[in-house]
Amino acid sequence: MVSFIIRRLVSMIPVMLMVATGVFLLLKLTPGDPVGVILGPDATEERRQALRDDLGLNDPLILQYVRWLGDAARGDLGDSLFLNQPVLTSLWERAEPTLVLTLLSTLVALSIGLPTGILAAQNRGKWLDMGSMGIAILGISMPTFWLGLNLILIFAVTLRWLPVAGYAPLSEGLWESLRYMILPAITLGVAQAALLARMTRSMMLDVLSAEYVRVARAKGLRERRVVYFHALRNALIPLINVAGLIFAALLGGAVVTEQIFNIPGIGRLLIQAVGRRDVPLVQGTVLVIAAIYVLVNLIVDIFSAVLDPRLRQT
Repeated sequence: MVSFIIRRLVSMIPVMLMVATGVFLLLKLTPGDPVGVILGPDATEERRQALRDDLGLNDPLILQYVRWLGDAARGDLGDSLFLNQPVLTSLWERAEPTLVLTLLSTLVALSIGLPTGILAAQNRGKWLDMGSMGIAILGISMPTFWLGLNLILIFAVTLRWLPVAGYAPLSEGLWESLRYMILPAITLGVAQAALLARMTRSMMLDVLSAEYVRVARAKGLRERRVVYFHALRNALIPLINVAGLIFAALLGGAVVTEQIFNIPGIGRLLIQAVGRRDVPLVQGTVLVIAAIYVLVNLIVDIFSAVLDPRLRQT
């Protein structure tokens, strides 16, 4: 098991290196000048050049890349040009809302997607199967911003059950924080629940047609025990991979939802950084999101290897 984890850790290095290189080159090729954004259009050319020298923007591209990559390897992602603080500090301050939103959205996806997929597989070809899969397709196709705005209109504006937007820190109380997160979590979780339901149905159908499941039924075992003890147990490995990818995607991809609900999370911070041409903050944020993806994949691989020892040989 230790050698398996070491191999996975080593395989993370080239992935992160490619992501870091891509982010660096993409931002360098993007039109716009952060110096012009910082100083404004009325700044003199002398001030512009002086600031470019201070920021190291006049150095050769390869030198900028090597310097930034070396600092990133030491855990230094630079300082935000507009927030006047380290990038890691900026991300840490915005981590709580994004993490809470991700956990709640994943909980919504799992609590809806798994039971729906299992129920559809048990009733293959029946109206319950077709109806649930039709709803799943609708959930996948529904734009996130449209669902979020309609939830605000119904539950916040019309019924006034929940806040329209904003965020309450956990320090103000768990329920107060959850009140602000219910609608965003449903907005994000519904689409992922629909995807998970379709994946669960597909995996369960493959397992339910296996030989050992037919043998279990022939022995007279109750259908509930066959489905949940024999079938679901063997379908969990691919479903764990899907759930891990959903969590990673939600953690790094809640940009639209955070904008709609005015949540001060990492996604909204990234949008603001792009608009301000805050290159160090954009580079650091994307790099951290990529690292989260890779780390979640590593955790998923470890869980899968625990459930199926054969995977440790890969």
